[in-house]
Amino acid sequence: MKEPSRIGDRSTSDVVVRLRTHEGRDDWLYCHSFILIEKSKYFGDRLSENWPTCQILDSRNCVEVYCEESDFDHHVNFLRLLYVVIDGSMEDIWHGVKNALGILRVAVELGCPQIVNACVNYLEAMPWEEAEEDEILKIIPGMGPKAQPILARVQPVNPSAVLRIFLSAIKFATSSPPSPMNDLKTTAQEQLEYMLTEDDDAPLLTADQEVKFEVKECVKGLFTRFNNMLEALLCEPVESANEKGKMQSFQSYLSDLSWACQILNKLEIMKEFVNSWVGASDKIVLVVEQASSVAEIIETKSKVIEVAAKVLEAIGYGNVILPTAKRFHMVKVWLPFVRVTKPLIDSATTNAKDAPELKIDGELWQSLESTFVSMVLTLPSEDQAEILTEWLGNEHIHYPDFTEAFEVWCYRSKVAKRRLADILGNHGMANSTL
Repeated sequence: MKEPSRIGDRSTSDVVVRLRTHEGRDDWLYCHSFILIEKSKYFGDRLSENWPTCQILDSRNCVEVYCEESDFDHHVNFLRLLYVVIDGSMEDIWHGVKNALGILRVAVELGCPQIVNACVNYLEAMPWEEAEEDEILKIIPGMGPKAQPILARVQPVNPSAVLRIFLSAIKFATSSPPSPMNDLKTTAQEQLEYMLTEDDDAPLLTADQEVKFEVKECVKGLFTRFNNMLEALLCEPVESANEKGKMQSFQSYLSDLSWACQILNKLEIMKEFVNSWVGASDKIVLVVEQASSVAEIIETKSKVIEVAAKVLEAIGYGNVILPTAKRFHMVKVWLPFVRVTKPLIDSATTNAKDAPELKIDGELWQSLESTFVSMVLTLPSEDQAEILTEWLGNEHIHYPDFTEAFEVWCYRSKVAKRRLADILGNHGMANSTL
């Protein structure tokens, strides 16, 4: 039985492949022309009688191949693979994605369909690291249709498939699953927000009426469960309501509602949520105030502040239009809550540096202050006077700082009669000329 040919076997070889780099590297690999010609179009052409010149090295035909230094080992591995029977049962010959990608480049360049197909099958099936994926996206698109199966996992998805996964995710993210599934819920929430965010790329799906309707329905269900819990906590004895598990569930609802606000804001459908929060505000404050432990109070209040700030901002800047009575009520409920909560949280975060969940961004407090000023200035003058009078006599006068609102109220009040008289006078003169 004839022994199979081996690369590097000088005694049986009839051709030298001379691998060279521009940096001066020069290696000779003793090969067999019948293998090179059978498996590689490049070598088949170079060793054919039609090739105009033929170099001789060590009494053998010589084929020079120039390559980059970074691709040198890939060329060597390619030549070795020409001597291997590649039948799909030897995946370990590739030694990883990066190496297989380098061999694929050489196989395409030197025209070896067998190795190209084997590399494509391997790379299509293997998991990729982030750096490997980036490299694949740089290289594969220029390799022609044979290499395209590798890119199947990174192709744009049909919009209907995107919509299906979005709807499934929003239902799960707002379903208030048991606490062991909190990490999964958080992942779903993060990815939903990412899908809707416009950054360097457009949002993953279009927020049409179907999407908005489903989101509103899911958030409505979430708020209904939250409201039911409020009712239950208010009906129970204080000791029972303060059980650790119940307050943790309450805080979990608040976290979910805070996230829901961000989604509703992106889709510009905050109105129903705002109205629900307005209706529940008194109950929310009552439940929070009856918490027993100091740590529990602070953590719960910080989560309440996060949601309340988003709702008040939507009202204060006119994104959601509410009648005067409701705007005044929101100021009367949340202004005392916020002014007492801020020093409490500030003190807790100063004394407990290992409690990042209690920290509230300074920008949020600043934004909340601006929101209150904006809301107060939309109210009738008499209501403004009531709020400012209470502010001037309050021990927490430094926050929120209503100096701007006070100055605007003083100016408006002082010039009000003259302004109205001028307006009425001008209106009367206009009528008399008709």
